[in-house]
Amino acid sequence: MGFLNRVLDRLEEILIASLMASATLIIFVAVVHRFASQVDFLWDYIGDIDLTWAQELCIILFIWMAKFGAAYGVRTGIHIGVDLLVNYANPRWRRRLIVLAVSLGALFTSTIAVLGARWVMFMHETGQVSPDLEWPRWVIYLCIPCGSGLMCFRFLQVLARFVRTGALPVHATPGTSEEAHA
Repeated sequence: MGFLNRVLDRLEEILIASLMASATLIIFVAVVHRFASQVDFLWDYIGDIDLTWAQELCIILFIWMAKFGAAYGVRTGIHIGVDLLVNYANPRWRRRLIVLAVSLGALFTSTIAVLGARWVMFMHETGQVSPDLEWPRWVIYLCIPCGSGLMCFRFLQVLARFVRTGALPVHATPGTSEEAHA
């Protein structure tokens, strides 16, 4: 199971980095294209390129990146969490609160994954397409069940590890360890 987890971890990181890099490159090209109209000799070469789709594609890429980035955040301990109550609870209650919070995170994300899958099926049945790219909307919305499903899986991983070892993932900063114990 460790090998499969490492492969999934790496694929997740590659996907997030690729989505971010692609969106950044598309935005850069669209901005250069927009301002190239002020430079006559440059506009002669690239003026006929149609980039009306760039904004829509960047929005889609950032949404996909956010969905998978949230799962990455759960795995690495950088996902936002409100732990004021947990920090002031005694150790016995702290453990229970952490199990409850992580379990509720898994329940919520699994619900979103199921409802997202139903939404994707609905979009597939209607045959709707996006306005600029004319891509099937179900493909665009596929990030909801996929990203939420992965996030649920990450919550379940964190829960299993916490129950087994008492350790939670913590974002490593220089001079700190990579896990925290409750």
